[in-house]
Amino acid sequence: MHGPGLLWRNYGVAVLSPVLALGIARWPDAHLESAPVSLFLCAVMLSAWLGGVGPGLLATVLSAAAFAYYFVNPFLSLAVAEKEVPRFVVFVLAAVLVGSLSAAQRRSIQSLRRAEEVLRGMQAELAQVTRVMTMGELAASIAHEVNQPLAGIVINGNACLRWLAGESPNLEEAREAAQRIIRDGTRASEIISRVRALAKKTGSLTERVDLSEAIREVLALCAGEARRHAVGLRTQFPGDLSPVRGDRVLIQQVVLNLVMNGIEAMSDVQDRLRELVIQARTEADQVRVTVQDSGSGLDPQTLERVFDPLYTTKPGGMGMGLSISRTIVENHGGRLSVVVQDGPGATFEFTLPAYR
Repeated sequence: MHGPGLLWRNYGVAVLSPVLALGIARWPDAHLESAPVSLFLCAVMLSAWLGGVGPGLLATVLSAAAFAYYFVNPFLSLAVAEKEVPRFVVFVLAAVLVGSLSAAQRRSIQSLRRAEEVLRGMQAELAQVTRVMTMGELAASIAHEVNQPLAGIVINGNACLRWLAGESPNLEEAREAAQRIIRDGTRASEIISRVRALAKKTGSLTERVDLSEAIREVLALCAGEARRHAVGLRTQFPGDLSPVRGDRVLIQQVVLNLVMNGIEAMSDVQDRLRELVIQARTEADQVRVTVQDSGSGLDPQTLERVFDPLYTTKPGGMGMGLSISRTIVENHGGRLSVVVQDGPGATFEFTLPAYR
């Protein structure tokens, strides 16, 4: 739907552009009396491009009238001499063709833009579904992480009641128990807040992101899953790591996917240390993040297809995690890739533009 202002603009251009073309063609100093056709066709093209079929047809009619009145015998008359009819008909047909092509190209571009908007919306929805599914895989570990502080709250609450119930209440011990309750409640709240942040919908937000803090929040959620698989998590972040520009939740989704993949890749390793190393470093105007595991690695066929949609090596996997992660990183102006390495394990790395 077009608003009244846009409609007036489109039809205003359809009227003014033939008038401007006529003025230029009849301007004595321009010496363009012999080239009005090109000017009128440009007017039709502009009108159809900006306004579509309606304004394009109006510009065609006005251009044809001006052409017949000023440039076709008999001059200063809308009548067309018999010998000038072929010339006039060719002009009208050319104007209609140019207008139709411009209007068609305009519709194609508008359709392409709408399709891109729909695609971006579908990608955002799919990214959220994948993020929630990944959180679902962590449900057991997260429940265990939350259960620990909740159990601590119950224990310390009972202790606090006991210290207060005696004939001589021990206020100091009761105060310490209450402080432990507050500590455990805060810890449980922080875990739930991280889960909610990763599960929520996100728009195309661009903000300053403290990457080391964002990664540590993800690792806090994955700590229980890492312990369950006997995997050590090790980080290597410089103190002067540059912040990045992007959407915090989407960046955390990429990290979460890579960390979960690394943990699962080491689930069957028995003959060496299970360790996942997450590194980050600043390189000129970008920040590079590397996630390296000590699992079984990737075979050549998997290396070629690892980022393909629907390709997975995990039983029950959707094959969308790495594909969506690459799209997220590329939409941020970075690059996600797998690094070929000697020895066991696999290394994934991605870059993001530094915040300036």
